Amino acid sequence: MRIKGRLSAFTLAEMLAALLFLAIVIPTAVEALRVASLAGEVAARKSEAARVADRVLNESVVTTNWAGGVLSGMVTEGILDFRWKLTATGWPQDAMQLLTAEVTYSAQGRDFTVRLSTLANLQTMTPPGGTGTGTAPAMAQ
Repeated sequence: MRIKGRLSAFTLAEMLAALLFLAIVIPTAVEALRVASLAGEVAARKSEAARVADRVLNESVVTTNWAGGVLSGMVTEGILDFRWKLTATGWPQDAMQLLTAEVTYSAQGRDFTVRLSTLANLQTMTPPGGTGTGTAPAMAQ
């Protein structure tokens, strides 16, 4: 007993079209995954670099070591290294200084930078120990 009918299958042209489609889609998807991975890594390290910059800036303001000019160094957190540089430039108004902490970090072989800034006035700061270094305002009694 024989069953009459056509067997259905893909033709050679359909198979070649599907392979061509995959040849275009797969590299695009892999590149999209690479970009997403880089973005995630950069975001995580940028957050850590901002924390390092904030700490460097706060420590420098408290210890007033920024008055000596440009400072730099390296901070290691876990397996990651962050290079930092602190610069003090004159502020056009008053006797204040613009302190900028610049932290550089690497992600997937590329360098990125985070900058945080604040204003400080050496004349109104008191170093650890409590003796004034300038014309700090007197307290009313």
